[in-house]
Amino acid sequence: MDAYFKTLNKELKNYQRAIPCLLVDLDILDENINEVLSNFRKDASLRVVVKSLPLVQLIEYILQKTNSNKLMIFHQPFLTDLASRLDNKADVLLGKPMPIKTAGYFYNNLPQQHNEFNPFTQIQWLVDTEKRIEEYINLAKQLNQKLRLNIEIDVGLHRGGFSSLKSLTKGLSLIEKNQDFVGFSGFMGYDPHVVKLPKIIRSQKKALQLANQFYKECQTLVQNDFPELWSKNLTFNGAGSPTLNLHKTSASPINDIAIGSCFVKPTTFDIPSLKKYKPATFIATPILKTFSNTTLPGLEKLKQFFTKKTAFIYGGFWKADYYYPKGIKQNNLFGASTNQTMINIPKSESLQVDDFVFLRPHQSEFVFLQFGEILPIRNGKIQQPWQLLNNF
Repeated sequence: MDAYFKTLNKELKNYQRAIPCLLVDLDILDENINEVLSNFRKDASLRVVVKSLPLVQLIEYILQKTNSNKLMIFHQPFLTDLASRLDNKADVLLGKPMPIKTAGYFYNNLPQQHNEFNPFTQIQWLVDTEKRIEEYINLAKQLNQKLRLNIEIDVGLHRGGFSSLKSLTKGLSLIEKNQDFVGFSGFMGYDPHVVKLPKIIRSQKKALQLANQFYKECQTLVQNDFPELWSKNLTFNGAGSPTLNLHKTSASPINDIAIGSCFVKPTTFDIPSLKKYKPATFIATPILKTFSNTTLPGLEKLKQFFTKKTAFIYGGFWKADYYYPKGIKQNNLFGASTNQTMINIPKSESLQVDDFVFLRPHQSEFVFLQFGEILPIRNGKIQQPWQLLNNF
């Protein structure tokens, strides 16, 4: 670890400017991609989760490395931005139900330039209620275009979606009666609760069994009661980074596995099911000031009792943990700051002004968006910066 971060520190100190920046190590990213592919079912498709990797070049990089053309998108500005970049082979699934006003806004403000991407045939809109289905039917009528609808089912997370076969039957009936305007494209059932539930409440094995059982019942309902809607090309999406390895066998009902965070592994994903994945992203920020001890406002007379060295860094208060050098911590008595955060440094560390300290983000989807550009690292060297997707 020392050699790795000392190399990065030197590289950053020689870079063109010194501001807080977010690094993505491409060598570690490649290792994580290989880990995904080594455990991936041959009869399932990989769908890249855009919210966890909101960078144009990062998305393109992972799609190419995984030989995928599928994306899961959670934010309308991302959808609009990508609509101008995707080709006619891309397959987009919305990861949450979009308010109908937002879906209408997307279609009424399509980018003028796009690479043969068809926003009607290549997008699956997620619907979670009968009312939402009705809204999308009405939107399709207004647009005079047929829309594809993927139905969210509740496989145990209880965050919404159709939770019974009775309610699902009503939703499928709506689609069946309006096939001139909407088409059924499949199901989405998200199951992170399977690995996060305390064992005292329900075992992982039982939670997975119940989730898969309901998913299969929903599929059987379509096959038996709505044969006109059934197709071998339906998208049965599920999983996510935490439960990726639970869908390695053909016993799983899903054929479309959405993952994102495991590629870069922020701290939230330091969980047993992802123990083979490595952190690939870090925040680096320069030290602005250093002091040989710690002096706090109003407690000047007690400074001899605060023995650790002090530094103030450029920025701070990110959703992140201090990672390197070991033992550095935010001074909670002084308080966090987004401008200049006070950190305490072990006496053994010889950090100086203009050295960098490193943090690990808690998550990628929000933290990435706090930086104007991302610096890819290859063999310890900074590459050409990568740009974030348009967030507004």
